[in-house]
Amino acid sequence: MEHKYRMVPFQGSLLLAGLFLLLGFWNVHFLWPLLVVIPIALLGAWDLKQTKHSLPRNYPILGRMRYLLESFGPPVYQYFVEGNKGGRPFNRDQRSSVYQRAKDVTSKKPFGTELDVYLPNYIWFNHSMVPKDPAPKLPRVTVGGPDCSKPYSASVFNISAMSFGSLSANAILALNKGAQMGNFYHNTGEGAISRYHREYGADLTWQIGSGYFGCRDQNGKFDPQRFAEKAGDDQVKMIEIKLSQGAKPGHGGILPASKITPEIAETRHIPMGVDCNSPAYHSAFSTPIELLEFIAQLRELSGGKPVGFKLCVGQPWEFLAVCKAMLETEITPDYIQVDGGEGGTGAAPLEFSDHIGAPLREGLVFVHNALVGIGVRDQVKLGASGKMVSAGILAAVMALGADWGNTARGFMFAVGCIQAQLCHTNLCPVGVATQDPKLQRALVVPEKAQRVYQYHKNTLHTLNEIVAAVGLEHPSQLTPRHLTQRISPTELKTYDEIYHWVKPGEFLEEMTHPFFSKYWDIARADSFLPKGGA
Repeated sequence: MEHKYRMVPFQGSLLLAGLFLLLGFWNVHFLWPLLVVIPIALLGAWDLKQTKHSLPRNYPILGRMRYLLESFGPPVYQYFVEGNKGGRPFNRDQRSSVYQRAKDVTSKKPFGTELDVYLPNYIWFNHSMVPKDPAPKLPRVTVGGPDCSKPYSASVFNISAMSFGSLSANAILALNKGAQMGNFYHNTGEGAISRYHREYGADLTWQIGSGYFGCRDQNGKFDPQRFAEKAGDDQVKMIEIKLSQGAKPGHGGILPASKITPEIAETRHIPMGVDCNSPAYHSAFSTPIELLEFIAQLRELSGGKPVGFKLCVGQPWEFLAVCKAMLETEITPDYIQVDGGEGGTGAAPLEFSDHIGAPLREGLVFVHNALVGIGVRDQVKLGASGKMVSAGILAAVMALGADWGNTARGFMFAVGCIQAQLCHTNLCPVGVATQDPKLQRALVVPEKAQRVYQYHKNTLHTLNEIVAAVGLEHPSQLTPRHLTQRISPTELKTYDEIYHWVKPGEFLEEMTHPFFSKYWDIARADSFLPKGGA
């Protein structure tokens, strides 16, 4: 609209208000439109007076339309504009595949791929001329190192960490019941074990974050006695120390006071009425050696259950420092969960989501290589997480060294998430990420639990089909040479050529690879700082 017409909506509302007021003296029925016109006129007057927003100050009433249209933009784009492959964080094909598998309907697609297979970065599996029959059983992996007296047989596909508080009670119930039906584990997230995690008795991995929720004293420090009481429960199968997460590594987190209910406060052992803070760092340890000693302490307090830690890989020397501490203390974690920088159910500053933390492939290959290099890879299992919503992605990360994969957003889709991206506002329209009871009622637990179960089952059936097509019997047999990537229109490489793969025990001998040699030399077991300073 031209500048000279910017006042027309406001002036028009004033004229209409005056007109209907005059007509009202003749016939009282003409006063009814004033119920609409007068609020609009008052809004225009307020727009002219307020100082917070520039656009409505210059364009009263009319400027408000921008905010209305802006709020409609994302859903309009998602439903009417984006193509099958172009959406973010998850495109239409990815979301549809999860919904179809969760509903136990066909997820097959006719007429060939929509991908341009001749563009760089296109990836495919190398199938066999003598494929196998798909395994009838869903694959599992045993987790537990030499110091673990209660190893756990885990599914190779599980529910990644999401806390009660960030998710609704109904979402936790549906996830837990689905996990119980499908015999796979449900990671509690760092928000402690709620009664909803216990309702249906599914296997739990209890995640311990820097806030020590569920096992903290009144000062927010780790409480061994409270931990032992909860970790001894048979439903808790593994313990996971959260060092960082892919959504916002190194950032910490906050559960807003508005989302904290008396039930959440009781579960986490936190006060009502104030934001719940998860610090960026732990107070129970501050060096690599202390981290491993903490792992040993948790293993003992839990009665010998598998204990591991989760991280998004950052500064290389820090993880290599943990490796040196493993050699010095002879303490190893039972598993390590590698989260990619592309992970993220938690809301985060855009810079953290986009540019902090190693992507999953690079982080996973680095951790796998480091464990191989110090000769402990057979003792320490590797989990992986980060946008892992399909069997193809799961198979790919297992080919690169993972023993299993977890997904959070995949299971969120299974219980009804529509990618509205309102998780941090308490306004989730489908009742998944909200504590509003009126919104939670949209999520019907028995129906969504069935979808969780079916999504897991159908994804792993597809994984078995991929493994069989490659000519193997179990996904643990997948290797980097089974994956090929187009580098250019005429150059192809398998993943055993793209990445450097160290030999068992190589770090204990003379290293020649410049990357590992550089950071191994400056890593130290007694500090996360490199030799020579920060």
